[in-house]
Amino acid sequence: MPNRRQLARHIRTGTPAAVFDRLSDPAAQALEALLDLASDRAQLTNAMPTILDIAVANGCDAVAGLIDEAAQVHPELSMGYSRTIKGRSYKTLVRTGVPSVSFRNANEGTAATKGTYENRRVETFIMDPNWACDQAVADGHEDGAEAYIAIEGSGMVEGSMQTIASQLYYGSTNDAKGFPGLAEVYDSTNMAVDAGGTTASTQTSVWAVRFGPKDCGWVWGEDGRLDLSDVTLQRLTDASSHPYWAYCQHLLAYPGFQVLSTQSVGRVHSIHPSDSNASLTDDDLADLISTFPTGRVPDAFFANRAAVAMLRKNRTATNATGTPAPFPTEAFGIPLVQTDAITSTEEPPS
Repeated sequence: MPNRRQLARHIRTGTPAAVFDRLSDPAAQALEALLDLASDRAQLTNAMPTILDIAVANGCDAVAGLIDEAAQVHPELSMGYSRTIKGRSYKTLVRTGVPSVSFRNANEGTAATKGTYENRRVETFIMDPNWACDQAVADGHEDGAEAYIAIEGSGMVEGSMQTIASQLYYGSTNDAKGFPGLAEVYDSTNMAVDAGGTTASTQTSVWAVRFGPKDCGWVWGEDGRLDLSDVTLQRLTDASSHPYWAYCQHLLAYPGFQVLSTQSVGRVHSIHPSDSNASLTDDDLADLISTFPTGRVPDAFFANRAAVAMLRKNRTATNATGTPAPFPTEAFGIPLVQTDAITSTEEPPS
């Protein structure tokens, strides 16, 4: 029978108590150690600083509430690790290979070996959206100018978060003036799984990402500057150079994204919603996990709703009432996070 400690573990993790009952003491201890490791990793991920934490720490109260609202729609921003840097870029040394080490006989030497490294520059990029509205139009809003200004400010922050989230995956194909995306920096040879789709402009992907100071994370330049300006009344001109007065506001930030290990990002690509031979399955996600080194599992899968719906259809419902399988929220213990930033109009990788 499981002991009290094992029953407590069953309650906390959902691991059936009978599993422990069938294992020898050493095996049960090993299983408990793995569960502890997964639990610790989940707690570490939840404890990582986010863009909202940075906004609050910098005293950006005006923008913090808007970011909190927008980040709920773009989970990449709310759950990923974030850090600040003093300027707009920094250099980091990335190890790309470990030394080759061998045994030797007594009285023999071994050849000197070394790891391989490369310097990488992590950069942040200027994001400075703004809005302007004719004073007469804003003042004429049913709920007054303040209500109109709040709507415009919220929309500007939401649009900014949407652009940043899309930039994360697509980089220069989303905006050539922004930071490189995962599609441009991941190891497409060793960290990729091909779902088999071939039709142009109809594909989607699932990304597996491991966050952390030595893995992947958001970088915010100029000490994490996220400034939402005060609303000002300015004199503008129309297309005919005729003047009018308008309310104006802008947001200034310096976002970037770092990938410090090529083994921290993986991708299932060429997923096609109407091709049964290119649909997303649990086997695809298992293959994706297997591309990560032992002990370096991803913190989350990111997929759009179409891919999650495909995965649901490919799962068999196992219940007494015959209820269809629910929408997946995890795979192999790793959260499956839905995002609208991943499109269904991707091209198959060349």
